Amino acid sequence: MQALRGPWVPPRLGRAPYLWLVSLAFFGWKYFYVRPSALELAALVLTLAVFLPVYFASFWVYNRAVVPYILLTFALGVAWAPFNFGACTFFIFAGAMCSHFDRQAVAYASLAGILLSAAAIALLVDLPLSFLMPTLAAGTPVGIATIMDARVQRSREQLLKKQEEVEHLARIAERERISRDMHDLLGHTLSLITLKAELAARLLERDPAACRNEIRDIETSARQALAEVRSAVSGYRETGLAHELARAKAALSAAGVALDTDVALAAGAAIPAVAENVLALALREAVTNILRHADAQACVVRLAMEDGMLVLRIRDDGKADAVMPGNGLRGMRERVEHLGGWLSLSATQGMALELHLPMNKE
Repeated sequence: MQALRGPWVPPRLGRAPYLWLVSLAFFGWKYFYVRPSALELAALVLTLAVFLPVYFASFWVYNRAVVPYILLTFALGVAWAPFNFGACTFFIFAGAMCSHFDRQAVAYASLAGILLSAAAIALLVDLPLSFLMPTLAAGTPVGIATIMDARVQRSREQLLKKQEEVEHLARIAERERISRDMHDLLGHTLSLITLKAELAARLLERDPAACRNEIRDIETSARQALAEVRSAVSGYRETGLAHELARAKAALSAAGVALDTDVALAAGAAIPAVAENVLALALREAVTNILRHADAQACVVRLAMEDGMLVLRIRDDGKADAVMPGNGLRGMRERVEHLGGWLSLSATQGMALELHLPMNKE
């Protein structure tokens, strides 16, 4: 019952395959002026009963799988050729089925084989031109047109698949971006909260007032982190460099690390928003690593314009003697390279980071 309900042809082809069946009227043209015998009428019904399922089924198969359908349709044309000049219709249908070969050379070779075989049969059986001419005159353009149309359809389907693949990769990239941003956001803030909590614990007995101040700072940092996470989830987050420098100074000061900064650029050298966001995130990640691993006493941050490039340098005097890139540094490098810049790290008498970004990135 499902087969009767359809669809009988792929939905992307629309109603055209049903309209093509109108050409079977050419096969029945003879009987407008010649009354068929009972045997011939039965043969007509049997032929249609065989051809129609073959015709509709051929739309769902490709390459080698379509060969039996072509041969069976061609055989119907051969069987009827001596008795009905309209049998050329079956050769035309068989030629159209050649479009189901993916390889163009195979499709055109099969079409040529069908048309030449039909012509040979017409000559051998001594059929009239009323059989041969429609076969060649209609079969050739119909076959070529269906092959070309099938090629366009396949190209369109491949394009749609590529678009779906691009969208899938874009979703993956977006998830990775969110993952990096969550790491950058929470890593820095949680490190700061941990340091302040440890300081508050030490001050609890000897300086309750200072302890309360640290606890208030912890609450403020936690609320700010929550707000930033909400902004990141909504897909919007651009942190200014000045704001990030202030945060870095507060965090490093709480850890007993002196911060020396020089980020003044020449007048009129406004940093593009995208580049500023990358610089701010890089500073945040660097400060987070200093707080977690460096055991440093001092940190130097320099931002300068050199040969049309924004150059950010961050150095500490900690104990790092090797670069161990984690998710944060890897995410930082990916963001920098995405804007056409580069990043270098070295660990000699502390960690040194140098980041270059093109100034013209909007």
